[in-house]
Parts: sequence; C-alpha cells; structure tokens
Amino acid sequence: MAEAEQADGAQRTGRRPPQVAALVVGAVFLVVGVLGFIPGITTGYDELEFAGHHSGARLFGVFAVSILHNLVHLLFGVAGVLAARKRAASRIFLMVGGGIYLLLWIIGLAIPQSSPGNFLPFNVADNWLHLGLGVGMIALGVFTTALERKAGDYPEPDLQHQ
Repeated sequence: MAEAEQADGAQRTGRRPPQVAALVVGAVFLVVGVLGFIPGITTGYDELEFAGHHSGARLFGVFAVSILHNLVHLLFGVAGVLAARKRAASRIFLMVGGGIYLLLWIIGLAIPQSSPGNFLPFNVADNWLHLGLGVGMIALGVFTTALERKAGDYPEPDLQHQ
C-alpha cells in the first residue's frame, strides 16, 4: 500500500502534459531568440537593427528579425519556462500565447510590410509562422487538458476562498 501511495505521490509532483508543452514551447522560443543573434544562422546580420521594417536580417534566411523581435522571443521563452512550473499557468501560457500569435498574424496581414507600424518586423513567412504558432499553441492547450481529463486528473481551479 505504501508503494502505491509513493507512486501516486511521485506522479502528482511530476510535470503534467500542459506543463511539458509549455516548457517545450518556451525552450523553443529561447533557442529561436538566441539564434536570431548568431551571424550565419541569421543572414544579413550586418543589417540587423533594433526595430523597424528596415532590418534586413533574416533568421534561417527566411524570417524577418530585429533585436527587438529576438528579445520578444527570449521573453516569451522565459514566460513559457516559468509558466511550466504550474499547471494553470501552463494552460494560460499556451492558450493566451496562442491567442497573441493569432493576433500577430492578423496584424501582420493588416499592416503593410514597409509601414512604420511594422516595427518588430514581420514578413510573409513570419505571418504564416504566427498562424501556425497560434493554432498550435491553442491546440496544445486544448489537447493536453483533454489528456488530463481523460486520465481523471483534471485539477480544481486554484481559487482562494476568503
């Protein structure tokens, strides 16, 4: 009986599916943020600007980046890694973060690439990537929550009653 309780206790202290997903997504954003500062991986590195559509730098030769864009990736990555510490925060990161990326997709479609409003900057490849990230993150939030529900391990909300 003690072994079963220990196994159950160990299972409860391990990372849950939403936490794993948030950790992986956060780690990928951290890597992408760092790669954006590496010449060669980022082509046109000598054209890397702090912000704006004039930055000629391209991550993997495809995705428009600037220093600000890379910093946003790093901050988003840190947010994902920190969110992975708690189930509820992981779900919020995946769902809200996915929503943010869908919003960025819409903004990228609405703002001309040569506009001063394109300050991060975005290009067509970024727009498609933002759509994929938005849909993918929301799908991960929904799918990992469904996995927990199927396993009968859906947590109660973290509400404090006064």
